[in-house]
Amino acid sequence: PVVPLVAALQSYWLVIHVFVAIAGTGFFALGAGLAVSQLVQTYRQGRPVSKKLRFMETLPDADRLEVLSYRVILVGFVLWTFTLIAGAIWAERAWGRYWGWDTKEVWTFIIWVLYAGYIHARATRGWRGARSSWLALIGFGAVMFNFSVVNVFFKGLHSYSGL
Repeated sequence: PVVPLVAALQSYWLVIHVFVAIAGTGFFALGAGLAVSQLVQTYRQGRPVSKKLRFMETLPDADRLEVLSYRVILVGFVLWTFTLIAGAIWAERAWGRYWGWDTKEVWTFIIWVLYAGYIHARATRGWRGARSSWLALIGFGAVMFNFSVVNVFFKGLHSYSGL
């Protein structure tokens, strides 16, 4: 049976919050893909020509891939920051509080901190190459954990699976 949404979900802030979260996740996924490509390209560039990795010749060099990954993740980080802000505004209007320590909220903040650390390490500490790419992949691993394990196995305001 189709039932109307509860009042808390009838808000344009929900649409903004979810749309921006999906867009931010997309940029993080693209950044992770570029980070993997950078790691493979670094491996390939340090070895004799291999027929298995010959397709990597069509991609930019490892340094360029790492820069592209960083720039894409920066866009994702801005969107993720806005996701947190929009979610807080929506929560305050719906439930009278900006933050409820819901598992999803906590993991969203952990992801924000991981990517803030990534940006800081790369921008101020000179982390480049493989270290930067591995940190980007750790951040995306947290995103995947948040969208799979947290959504399915944890209870809270953001529980949708019904398991």
